[in-house]
Amino acid sequence: MSFTYNPKKKKRKTTHGFLVRSRTKSGQNVLRRRRTKGRKKLSV
Repeated sequence: MSFTYNPKKKKRKTTHGFLVRSRTKSGQNVLRRRRTKGRKKLSV
């Protein structure tokens, strides 16, 4: 039996990182929404 969550730092960065988010238009919208909501952490 294998576990569902196998954390890897590189995978996490390349999928949900700040640079990846800021690249695409929809990702920029995500950051904008989180800024307006007042999130302490915008992304990973």
